[in-house]
Amino acid sequence: MPLRTTIVLPSRLKAMAVARAKDQGISFGELVRRAVEKHVQQAAGPKTGDPFWDNLTSYDVESPADLAARHDDYLYGAKK
Repeated sequence: MPLRTTIVLPSRLKAMAVARAKDQGISFGELVRRAVEKHVQQAAGPKTGDPFWDNLTSYDVESPADLAARHDDYLYGAKK
């Protein structure tokens, strides 16, 4: 039997989630259930023992177009 759960979200995040659910033609609750299930399954996935592959994370953020070529400059400062 499903359990009712209350969560508190920042208004911006809630608005983005509601819009995403509407775009997908599903309810906000279904979007949240899918997101939680996906996160739980990823977290419980098999570990390879390799720290690199076991810690893969991706971020959907804006970044400089030349980030790959100049990553050291961005991390440690531009070479002089």
